[in-house]
Amino acid sequence: MSGLPSATALVRAVQTRETTPQELLSQALARVEAAAPLNALISVNPRATQDAAAVAARLMAGESLPLAGLPVIVKDNINVTGTHTTCGSRILDRYVSPYTATAAQRLQDAGAVIVGKANMDEFAMGSSTESSASGPTLNPWDTTRVPGGSSGGSAAAVAAGLTTVALGSDTGGSVRQPAALCGVYGLKPTYGRVSRSGLVAYASSLDQIGPFAHRADDLALLMNVMAGHDPLDATSLNAPPAFSAGTPDDLRGLRVGVIRESLDGNTAGVTATLTATLDALRSAGATVKEISVPQLKYAIAAYYLIAMPEASSNLARFDGMVYGHRENGSDVTASMTLTRERGFGREVQRRIMIGTYALSSGYYDAYYSRAMKIRRRLADRFTEAFASVDVLVTPTSPFPAFRRGEKSSDPLAMYAADVDTVAVNLAGLPALSVPMGFETVDGTALPVGIQFIAPALHDELLLRVAGGLEDLGAVQARVAPAYA
Repeated sequence: MSGLPSATALVRAVQTRETTPQELLSQALARVEAAAPLNALISVNPRATQDAAAVAARLMAGESLPLAGLPVIVKDNINVTGTHTTCGSRILDRYVSPYTATAAQRLQDAGAVIVGKANMDEFAMGSSTESSASGPTLNPWDTTRVPGGSSGGSAAAVAAGLTTVALGSDTGGSVRQPAALCGVYGLKPTYGRVSRSGLVAYASSLDQIGPFAHRADDLALLMNVMAGHDPLDATSLNAPPAFSAGTPDDLRGLRVGVIRESLDGNTAGVTATLTATLDALRSAGATVKEISVPQLKYAIAAYYLIAMPEASSNLARFDGMVYGHRENGSDVTASMTLTRERGFGREVQRRIMIGTYALSSGYYDAYYSRAMKIRRRLADRFTEAFASVDVLVTPTSPFPAFRRGEKSSDPLAMYAADVDTVAVNLAGLPALSVPMGFETVDGTALPVGIQFIAPALHDELLLRVAGGLEDLGAVQARVAPAYA
C-alpha cells in the first residue's frame, strides 16, 4: 500500500487529539507547495485556515465529526463558497462561487477541510488534462506524460500524496481513467447516488461526482458522508449509503464476468495486469467467465453524440452576460460572440458545434435519437449480463499514461482513450478503477488500472471486492516514488 497514513488514520488521530486540523492542513499545504511543478491545483482555498480552526472549535465543543480535520482537494468544477471555480476555462477565470456544492458541503459538515481546487480539462472535456486554461497537469510517475483526464489534477494530487483523498467528476471516465494512469483508486458511483447540485454541468444525464483514494476504506469513509438523497438535485436517489472495505471472504463465490470486447487492443502490460487480477480472484474462490456485450463497439460514438448535444445546451449560459469573463463588443450580440470565441478553448468550441449540429433540424433523428437507442440497448445488455455474474471486469484504459502532446492534435485518438469507460456512464452504472499493476515503458514503471463494474445501486459491492484484493496483497496503490 501507499505508506502514507490513510484518511481513516488521519481522522482518528484528530479525534484522539494526537494532531489537529490546523496541523494536517499545514502539512497538506507544504506538500502542495513542494509539488507545485505538477500543476495539480488551480487555486488554494483562501478560507482553508479559517475552516480548519472552525473544525477544531467544533471538536472542542464536543461534536462528533466523521471526517474530523481531513484535508481534501476538489475538482475545479465543484463549487465551494469563496473559491474560484474556473472549470479550467478563461471564460470563468474571475468567477467566485457564492455557494457550495452539496457533495462538498457534506464533507465540510462532517469536518473535512477543503485545501484547494484541482486542475482539469476545460469544462471536463478531455482525457489528458492538457486543455486547461491554467496549463497542463503532469503525471507524478513520469512528468513527460499526462495524468489522464478530465480529473487529472485530482488524480495527480492523490498520487503525489498532496492529500490522501480528492473529488473529481466522471462523465465518460473522467475519474476512472486518470485514476488508472496515476495509480490510485477512482470510483464512479451509480448515477444519482451522489448529488450533482453545485457541480458545473457538462452532460447532465452522464455527470457524477466521485472520489479518489489509495485505499478502499478511505473511499468508504467519503462515500458514507457524500452519498444519499438531496432535495436540491431532482436526479438524486434515496439510497442510504452503507460502504465498507471488504475482505477475501467477499471474493469467495463471487461471479466475475470479463467483457470479451474489452480484451483486444490493449498493451502487453495491461493484458498481463488483467490476467494477474483474474488469477488473484480465482485463487480467492471467485469464478470467472467471459461475457459478450456486442453493443460496446457503438459506445464511443453514442456517448459523444449524447454528451456533446447536452454540452451545447449546458454551456449556452456562459455568454458573459451574468457571470464570468466578458468581452466588449459593439452590441450585445457582438459581445456574446467575442466572449465565447475568446473564452472557450478549441476543444470546448468543437464539442459545442458538434452538439448543436447533432440537435439541429434534419439531423436530430440521424444522430442524437439513434445514439439514445444505442444507450437503451446497452443498458439492457448490462442488465442481462448481471443475471449471471455479480461484477464485470475490463481494463480501465487500454494503455498506460501517454506522453503530453501525443494525442492532443488528433481528437478522435483522444476520444478513443475512453473506450473502456463510457459505456458505464451511458448505462448509469457504478464502476471502480483499482490500481492493479504496472507496465514498464521506456524504462519507467507506469500504473495500470483494472475496472470493476457492478449493477446499479450495488456500489458497496465494488468496495468489498477492492478490500478483498487489498487484503490479498494484489492491489498496487502507492505514492509516486518522487513524492513518497
